[in-house]
Amino acid sequence: MRNLIPKHLEGDPKILKKGHGSLSAVDRTAKALGWFSIGLGLAEMLAPRAVTRTLGMESAGMNATVRAFGAREIAAGVLTLSTEKKVGLWSRVLGDGLDVAVLATGLDRFNPQRRNVKVALATVLGITALDLATASALSARSARPRQLRDYSKRSGFPHGVTKTGARQFRPTAQHMH
Repeated sequence: MRNLIPKHLEGDPKILKKGHGSLSAVDRTAKALGWFSIGLGLAEMLAPRAVTRTLGMESAGMNATVRAFGAREIAAGVLTLSTEKKVGLWSRVLGDGLDVAVLATGLDRFNPQRRNVKVALATVLGITALDLATASALSARSARPRQLRDYSKRSGFPHGVTKTGARQFRPTAQHMH
């Protein structure tokens, strides 16, 4: 059978220019945060006891909480890597708030691993700032441009207001009672 592809199109594509891909810095950061989320989520799901022990926060329900947070991280990571990266990043920001709230309970002065909790809190707060900046940048990029509307010439009345309107009013007997 005869080859239907022209000779100049056969073989590997010719590279015309090398350089950065089509992803912006915000997109690359979002992608990195998505993979980070998946990795952290896997660690939380597969080794919750190691996490709670390191933080001195071992209790009956804490392992289940860490596993649930791991599932949340994985879901946020998958969303962040998908076409819905803005939703994924905002879910990461909300999840960071939950992480801070739970970690704050480990700052008890009787916790022997309190220093580890402080390091974890500082790390989560730093990542929260990165999540927030990236989510805000993505949201701003896709937001509609704001148009300022001029309402100064509107009266709020269906037919407007005329300057002579009050002078033209003639009270009737019905208005007097």
